[in-house]
Amino acid sequence: MTETPLRVVHVIAGLGQGGAESVLWRLATYPGQAVEHVVVSLTDEGVYGERLRAAGITVHTLGMPRGRISLGGFMALRRLIAQAKPHAVQTWMYHADLIGGVAARLAGVRAIAWGIRNSGAHLERSSRSARMVLRACALLSGVLPKAIVCAAQDAAERHAAKGYRRDRMVVISNGYDLSRYAPDTAARDRMRTQWGLAGDVPVIGCVARWDPLKDHANLLRAVAALVRDGRDAGLRCVLVGRGMSADNPELMTLVDKLDLRDRLVLAGPSDDVPAVMNGLDLHVLSSCAEGFPNVVAEAMACGVYCVATDVGDAAYIIGDTGVVVPPEQPEALARGIETGLREVASRGQGRAGEAGRARVLEHFDLARMVQSYVAVWRRISGEPA
Repeated sequence: MTETPLRVVHVIAGLGQGGAESVLWRLATYPGQAVEHVVVSLTDEGVYGERLRAAGITVHTLGMPRGRISLGGFMALRRLIAQAKPHAVQTWMYHADLIGGVAARLAGVRAIAWGIRNSGAHLERSSRSARMVLRACALLSGVLPKAIVCAAQDAAERHAAKGYRRDRMVVISNGYDLSRYAPDTAARDRMRTQWGLAGDVPVIGCVARWDPLKDHANLLRAVAALVRDGRDAGLRCVLVGRGMSADNPELMTLVDKLDLRDRLVLAGPSDDVPAVMNGLDLHVLSSCAEGFPNVVAEAMACGVYCVATDVGDAAYIIGDTGVVVPPEQPEALARGIETGLREVASRGQGRAGEAGRARVLEHFDLARMVQSYVAVWRRISGEPA
């Protein structure tokens, strides 16, 4: 017996490079599911809009200013949802949860699932608008959504403590396409050539946009400590993401203060994360707050050894396959990087990352994630399987 097809409208702030955006991409394009996906970006189509359209997904963009709402954009969203007649509306992150939830309700849709991607930690470092929207969402969490999907158990607990309705929460870990995120020797050679690095140079890297919660200062201070004490093994550090370029004055001030220019490759954003991961010997997550950090699982899936701060579900993702250190402690992170580089040097890059890839395959399979989302949408919409 075939499943009854579902129509789901996704509302997201934007379609640029980010964890939520990549999960939406994997979810919407997973083959063989009985779901028609429609994606609405409150801002622009970023990097994923064209890819989604190429995969046959309907994409709408509303052109709202980032982090703000316009009356015209809100009314257009309400019309789009009403015209689509979805079985369910899935929203992604605080602003889209609030704006999309209200628009969906005004369009007559009650089967609304919110999506929490933020850890809920260190929100005082987030923008004022994000803090205000979170408070509004907490107040409305018992009224607007029928389900609140969290990417991490830690995030669910933190948001419940901030007033979100605990009885509406469900945790769905992110899933990964292990055919795309996989060890790739050709990609490794290509990226190292692009970065101007010899094949035998120890290369650590961090894939993260410039954001206070990503705490690049923690990583750079750890690297500086390794260099200062002669513990660096000649490493180079590749920074990948929005803002990871020489035209970021805050970043360059920090780099020059620590005298690290000759140790860094500022690679900027990339639309080929699997290739980037393959270029590294070690991936480092230096954040002071996360929900479910995609980049850790993505690196592990590519067979790359990981060092991460103990934020969000990072320790759960890594298990015993890598190194976990306290956040906001550069010396602890330096020791973790030193340990990771020794592991890679002694076992070889491929062997050192085997356990991590096996863990992702066992616990973070993409099919399991898709099935879990579809089950939520069927439950809240009352549509039978």
